[in-house]
Amino acid sequence: MADGDGLGEAAIAAASPASAPGLSPSLGWRERLRAGLAGTGASLWFVAGLGLLYALRVPLRLCENLAAVTVFLNSLTPKFYVALTGTSSLISGLIFIFEWWYFHKHGTSFIEQVSVSHLRPLMGGTESSISEPGSPSNNRESETSRQNLSECKVWRNPLNLFRGAEYRRYTWVTGKEPLTYYDMNLSAQDHQTFFTCDTDFLRPSDTVMQKAWRERNPPARIKAAYQALELNNDCATAYVLLAEEEATTIVDAERLFKQALKAGETIYRRSQQCQHQSPQHEAQLRRDTNVLVYIKRRLAMCARKLGRIREAVKIMRDLMKEFPPLTMLNIHENLLESLLELQAYADVQAVLAKYDDISLPKSAAICYTAALLKTRTVSDKFSPETASRRGLSTAEINAVEAIHRAVEFNPHVPKYLLEMKSLILPPEHILKRGDSEAIAYAFFHLQHWKRIEGALHLLQCTWEGTFRMIPYPLEKGHLFYPYPSCTETADRELLPSFHHVSVYPKKEIPFFIHFTAGLCSSTAMIAFLTHQFPEIMGVFAKAEHYHHPGPC
Repeated sequence: MADGDGLGEAAIAAASPASAPGLSPSLGWRERLRAGLAGTGASLWFVAGLGLLYALRVPLRLCENLAAVTVFLNSLTPKFYVALTGTSSLISGLIFIFEWWYFHKHGTSFIEQVSVSHLRPLMGGTESSISEPGSPSNNRESETSRQNLSECKVWRNPLNLFRGAEYRRYTWVTGKEPLTYYDMNLSAQDHQTFFTCDTDFLRPSDTVMQKAWRERNPPARIKAAYQALELNNDCATAYVLLAEEEATTIVDAERLFKQALKAGETIYRRSQQCQHQSPQHEAQLRRDTNVLVYIKRRLAMCARKLGRIREAVKIMRDLMKEFPPLTMLNIHENLLESLLELQAYADVQAVLAKYDDISLPKSAAICYTAALLKTRTVSDKFSPETASRRGLSTAEINAVEAIHRAVEFNPHVPKYLLEMKSLILPPEHILKRGDSEAIAYAFFHLQHWKRIEGALHLLQCTWEGTFRMIPYPLEKGHLFYPYPSCTETADRELLPSFHHVSVYPKKEIPFFIHFTAGLCSSTAMIAFLTHQFPEIMGVFAKAEHYHHPGPC
């Protein structure tokens, strides 16, 4: 994703012949005849049914049956109507409660979902939506689906916390699990990708650790790490696992990571010497490189958490120079946060100049940090009243545009920065442009916004103006691709159940919730009136029967 995608899409749409109105292919007379017959088929069946019913009215004794039904209805007492309307109100109320719960949990109406999934195919509702494989509409749909798939890729959180020293302490205090099973399962897959390779069978300790990374039970993983250290005291990945999961403080985690660094550097130098001997040795070098980079990065994060920020910045800069191909690890986001803590805004701008590029993927950290730097130059003197009288200056316009750009990329962040929603511990994985990324960003960067005088005030005054530029965010964006529709589902998997997931754009309440609510209220009112005024309601009921005597 890059800036200017909205302009590119507009140019493509203008150049495409399929986007021009009135250019639909002309149909032949056979196709028109088939379409006309298909459209009138239902009406013909309805008329034929009415005619058959009229022809069989005497053999079926319809008049006598209708008269008997009328006599039966006239003999009913008001108690029956109270029971009938009361039962209808109860059933519709239960349906309303279930619909409301289902909508808040899954974001859609259960009745509509069942209708679209099961009833519409039976009624032939999908025929009109079928397009030819090579048609322009099918090509546009496939292009949109490819964009959504790339947008909904889950990324490793570059600032993820330590399980033993932070996540587990939260569980001890609150009794709540901050990580979901889906999130932890993704982390297990990451560990197997980064810390294992095909040559693990050559070293017994690596074989034990390969099983440890697949183990679901934390005590079993810790036990396997100790077993690996008994086989090889220089097993770097064993120290990594203990630092992540057994250490209960950042100081203990740093001590174990330093032991892992000593072992990891030895193994890395040994792998460098043998890398050209075979493809297996090259794979082993890649694994040992991943282990070494991971250890150094976590050591930098330990130094940052313990207040040694300049040391953390130095480690991160050295990592980015020594291993430039590993940009997918997003170490620059760790560096940005540390530089903001140092208030080294010139260095922050230098990092943004390199990574806030049109050819590189964006993130909330990139977009909102760029907005923060531009806001910093005008926020201390900004006043909405003054701006409305004299207009915005060039610097203020740049700051507002930067805020709009950041909000378009991730519209969930401002509510956390403005403390309109409560923060939770960030997950180990995030979805870009989703609620999980907003939590991860605000958890670490809220303090930097508070430090700059007037920055949150300017954000509060301007962030909602973004939505006027993108009235249909799921269809077309302004500076970015349209907002992906899959973020809510992915965020519900990544975030714990006790967190109320932020949804954008806000979904309208489905029709069936309004319908069941109205049905429940109206039947309850009728039941109440029938119970309180049985004679009057009985007169109304009998009058209705007399006004509709039947077709005879």
